[in-house]
Order: sequence, then C-alpha cells, then structure tokens
Amino acid sequence: MTTWLSAEEQRVWQAFLHATTLLEDHLDRQLQRDAGMPHIYYGLLVQLSAAPDRRLRMTELARHAKITRSRLSHAVARLEQRGWVRREDCPSDKRGQLAVLTDEGYEVLRRTAPGHVDAVRQALFARLTPEQQKSLGEIMRIVAEGLQPSEAGADLPWLR
Repeated sequence: MTTWLSAEEQRVWQAFLHATTLLEDHLDRQLQRDAGMPHIYYGLLVQLSAAPDRRLRMTELARHAKITRSRLSHAVARLEQRGWVRREDCPSDKRGQLAVLTDEGYEVLRRTAPGHVDAVRQALFARLTPEQQKSLGEIMRIVAEGLQPSEAGADLPWLR
C-alpha cells in the first residue's frame, strides 16, 4: 500500500523540483550565452578535464554524466565538431573508445569556468548561510548515496 506524501513532504518536494528546474535553466542559459554550449556539454568537459590525461572511456563518461551511451555519442559528436573533444580507440579493448579533451576544449573550459562559478555562486551559495550550505551538502550526499550504486560512486569526491 502506498504511503502518500504528507502536506509538508509535498511542499518540500514541489519546492525542490521547482528550484532544481530553475537552477538548471539558469546555468544552461549562462553557458549558452558565454560559451554556446548547454550545461550537459560543460559537465562532460569538466569530467574529461579531471580525468587522467584528460581522457575517459565513453562508457565511464556516460556513467559519470548519468546519460545514455546514445545521448553521449551525440554530445561527443557535437563537441568533436567544435574541436573540443576527439575520440580515440581504446588501446586495451579494441571495441571501446576514449573521449579525449583537446587543448582547445580545455581552453574553452578554462575561459568559461569563471563565469559558470559566478553563476553558481550567485544562484545558490550567495542565498544560503554557511550553515544552510553545510546542511544542503549533507542532505545531497545522503540522497546521492542512497541512489548511487556504491561501486559507481567510489570515484566521485563529492560523495565522500
């Protein structure tokens, strides 16, 4: 039998959905304006920039980004067209491919990051007290840990 959300839980849930939708839209518009890319592409560039030798297997990149391989393939194709990413065959597995952040892609990320950080700070952190920021971080880690398979989250530092 379903236990329906209480009035307070429904209020919190709706506020969460509304805020996350608005935040994602805000960040997407900022990145489109400043770099001509959607937020998802920026996230892929960030993942690649943090990877050893700025390269990840496509399957790993899809897992980190929480998108399908097909959606990732489309995104990487668009990033390749811009010269920001290239694909390479995986040397240890001829069926696999690596996504590699190019020097040009790294430079785009380097130029775009300050504006993105400012947008995140203005939209989120500037509105919260240090205590609220700490609470939000703890809450999001608990939620993520409950949803993220343990082996898949082991290499995500924000879950520690």
